[in-house]
Amino acid sequence: MDKLIYTDNLAIGYGNGGKNSSVLHRDINVRLMAGEFACLLGPNGSGKSTLIKTFAGFLSRISGSLFIDGKSVDKLSGKEISKLLSVVLTERVMVPNMTVYDLVSLGRSPFTGFFGRLSLTDKDIIATSLESVKLNGFEKRNVFELSDGERQKAFIAKALVQETPLIVLDEPTAFLDLPSRVEIMHLLKDLAHKYNKGVLLSTHDLDLALQTADKIWLLAAGLPVETGVPEDLVLTNEFRKFFEREGVLFDTESGQFTKADNHVKSIRLVGKGVEYKWVSRALARNGFSTSDDPFSRLQVEISSDNKREYILSGADGKPVKLRTIEDLLERLKYADI
Repeated sequence: MDKLIYTDNLAIGYGNGGKNSSVLHRDINVRLMAGEFACLLGPNGSGKSTLIKTFAGFLSRISGSLFIDGKSVDKLSGKEISKLLSVVLTERVMVPNMTVYDLVSLGRSPFTGFFGRLSLTDKDIIATSLESVKLNGFEKRNVFELSDGERQKAFIAKALVQETPLIVLDEPTAFLDLPSRVEIMHLLKDLAHKYNKGVLLSTHDLDLALQTADKIWLLAAGLPVETGVPEDLVLTNEFRKFFEREGVLFDTESGQFTKADNHVKSIRLVGKGVEYKWVSRALARNGFSTSDDPFSRLQVEISSDNKREYILSGADGKPVKLRTIEDLLERLKYADI
């Protein structure tokens, strides 16, 4: 695979490296490969947007080296960068009376000039891009009339028609509801794989990043940048290092953040499948730590005979059959723990 982004001891911030420069992060050594979908995660103020804008050329780097598609940015003009990298930013840019087709066609300006006429090839590329983001049939719709999710797809289509090997996005799901966030994350991953593009986005959606990203980049003040596949970063406790705060813990088993509790209660959970997962989540939310310990004072067994039933056994060993998770949680309030 080709390296589409490569940095060597990159320092980012504001300024051009002079005395008045403000450094947010230094010694950044990362790479993004063709066909790779990467998510940039970090606490607020860690420099995620600054890093994205530095890659895009909107901010100058403070020091170190930055290469795009194997070429040093020092040797690339703005027009050359626009043919290597396309950008989708957080800001909601609105132009009155602009149609979806007009917006997406602006992505061809590096090839046609801003007032250039679209060739048949340009029009084919625009049509293909709209189809790729499932906006075919929306060409004449006004951008103002779109939902937030549809509008974000239009901006992604605009990035696609630039035909760059690299797409970077700053918080593309920030204004979206959950179904739209899921759709956009999976869309971007599919586009990276289908077209062999490098796609990098910054996000606060840790759960979705863990589910979808090929690679995760972790960025936080005072810590070296860590990169890797999500599972490795979880198992090596990097997520804990970057995100845990006093009173908030990262559970490596569930991949979720939970509130620390000095009075966690232990319960044995017996079962499998999707119901096991959701019962486990409900128990964790209510202060229980599930285990396989056969000597646990409490045990919940999930019925395996295709009927919804949860069998709770207490210290006295007497089983109680319950029909819903709500019933189970209510009964546990009065259990002898």
